[in-house]
Amino acid sequence: MTTTEAVSSENGSARPRPTGIYDGAVTEPQTPITDRARDYLNLDSLFTAEELAQRDKVRAFVDARIRPNIAQWYEDAHFPVEIAREFGDLGLLGMHLKGYGCPGRSSVEYGLTALELEAGDSGLRTFVSVQGSLAMSAIHKHGSEEQKQQWLPGMATGELIGCFGLTEPTAGSDPAGMVTHAVRDGSDWVLNGAKRWIGLASVAQVAIIWATTEDGVRGFVVPTDTPGFTATPIEPKLSMRASIQCDITLTDVRLPADAMLPNVVGLKGPFACLNEARYGIIWGAMGAARDSYETALRYMLDRKQFDTPLAGFQLSQRRLTDMVLEIQKGILVALQTGRLKDAGTLHPQQISFGKLNNVREAIAICREARAMLGGNGITLDYSPLRHANNLESVRTYEGTDEVHTLIMGQAITGLPAYR
Repeated sequence: MTTTEAVSSENGSARPRPTGIYDGAVTEPQTPITDRARDYLNLDSLFTAEELAQRDKVRAFVDARIRPNIAQWYEDAHFPVEIAREFGDLGLLGMHLKGYGCPGRSSVEYGLTALELEAGDSGLRTFVSVQGSLAMSAIHKHGSEEQKQQWLPGMATGELIGCFGLTEPTAGSDPAGMVTHAVRDGSDWVLNGAKRWIGLASVAQVAIIWATTEDGVRGFVVPTDTPGFTATPIEPKLSMRASIQCDITLTDVRLPADAMLPNVVGLKGPFACLNEARYGIIWGAMGAARDSYETALRYMLDRKQFDTPLAGFQLSQRRLTDMVLEIQKGILVALQTGRLKDAGTLHPQQISFGKLNNVREAIAICREARAMLGGNGITLDYSPLRHANNLESVRTYEGTDEVHTLIMGQAITGLPAYR
């Protein structure tokens, strides 16, 4: 029998919780995971000491701050807003950007950070992605010097939270179909429209909103306390429960002329930011996969059936082997993508390779790990089903499987097949 302990929820009720599991609440000895099982090909040897130090710093934070709390946050559909300042203190917000208080770390260091954060939970990694790769990146890439000075330092510390409004209720995979529009009224701009599935919008102080104008698609920096701006959390959700996604309505939102991002026109503006976010997903998905695999492996080593550890059965070893193969390959894909990015030679079509492959394989690993846990796998005492549910969102946002398949198909054949 598995021993249990009582864990109290916020409403005072208690539920039994297995001990000795990989969620930060370990109270019984576990069979250790060997170096071979953790890193079969010694991929750590491919990273620099500085890269490994960054990874280990974030891993320690996840172990101390996220693992002990994530089951309750997920169950309560709670995003801990205070963690933004903690991420800022660690230098994780806009960490791949330079200047304006941003850490200026490498793409590989950012990728390893994303991997470790998503080993904790996709929702927490998504916050770092929305803040740094989308909202901050838009200002950093396309904003004026005044906009950068006004917003980026506070966003880098987590004092200010940003969101990124591109997707609409009727325009997801085809952002060219957006209906949100901005028109001139004297020297001002007036925005009207709607956005959907916008991360962090209800807790953000600033929103980057993309809208059509008579000159093409333009981005606008919108303080969220501007009259006419409304953000409503989307509830209930079966995925990303420890994160916030919102509907935004824009009703005669009046902005000064200098609210527009001056340095880009057209969809290449938001796409440049999306590629930053997609890059982080390549790494993050492998974090969810690794955590699910290690959870299943520990369970297989510790639990006995027919007087034999589950890990000693042939079918268990086949499943674990398949997981190791895909995780190690996925990290190699992420690393090569990161090295290309740091060298300035990465093409957007190559990002699609990693996003499509790694998220698809990660979901399969998380589902298989859940199955290996039997009935226990459907509880929040174990991470794989939570990871699998979260990855359904990750698989959808920043380009669906179908979109990335067609991006790759066009790159391979030279023929677009979107219509």
